[in-house]
Amino acid sequence: MGVSNNITAILNFIAILCSIPIIAAGIWLASKPDDNCIHLIRWPVILLGFLILLVSLAGFIGAYFYKETLLAFYLCCMGILIVLLLFLLIFAFVVTKHDGSYDVPGKGYKEYRLDAYSSWLRNHIVDSKSWNKIRACLADTNVCPKLTQEYITADQFFAAHITPIQSGCCKPPTICGYTFVNPTTWTNPTNPTGDPDCYVWSNDQTQLCYNCNSCRAGVLGNLRREWRKVNVILIVTVVVLIWVYIIACSAFRNAQTEDLFSRYKRGWT
Repeated sequence: MGVSNNITAILNFIAILCSIPIIAAGIWLASKPDDNCIHLIRWPVILLGFLILLVSLAGFIGAYFYKETLLAFYLCCMGILIVLLLFLLIFAFVVTKHDGSYDVPGKGYKEYRLDAYSSWLRNHIVDSKSWNKIRACLADTNVCPKLTQEYITADQFFAAHITPIQSGCCKPPTICGYTFVNPTTWTNPTNPTGDPDCYVWSNDQTQLCYNCNSCRAGVLGNLRREWRKVNVILIVTVVVLIWVYIIACSAFRNAQTEDLFSRYKRGWT
């Protein structure tokens, strides 16, 4: 096997390693209890990771055994996958650019406004059709019930750094002026007209604020927070993949030159 093919094989092995954090990031998103009800976000990352793994493996085999057709297939497919990964990265950054959170005086947690998030997220993730399924899923999870086990007193709860979903779905908005009984039970609102969600809140543990706009905003806030973490992994990975791809293209051209030169020499001997 020529030097260029050796280099291409090594680079493809690096690309195989690069697919691992992409797959791991997708699995991490899928395993998060708070995001378990949003199926749309997990599959693009996992699918791209597995495709990069398979294409890189094909490139490694093609370089090791010098299968020129397989190498050309690898370069073509990897170029497409890098473009798709870049598109996913840019798209995720754009739609999660706006932050709907705001500080609540005297509280350790934040609250969230639905209209502050991008229209794409509002129209495709928490639209009326999708929300019925997400709401039912949230009601079946332990996201809200576990708050009553972790925080007993009002002081403990008000100082807690709860997740966006817990802030939006498990309690009424602070502006309503409800009195704390426990994290999922509140009574006697002093300002029920402060927010439309004040009238939506229910102490029924299967209802809570799952129908509130604050709950939709909390879901998007959670999604934004997790995607921002995944974006860091994707940025590092795509930079490495582009570097690997450029060198692999150069090595492939050199391998073709070596092969042409070898045939030329055989023709004169």
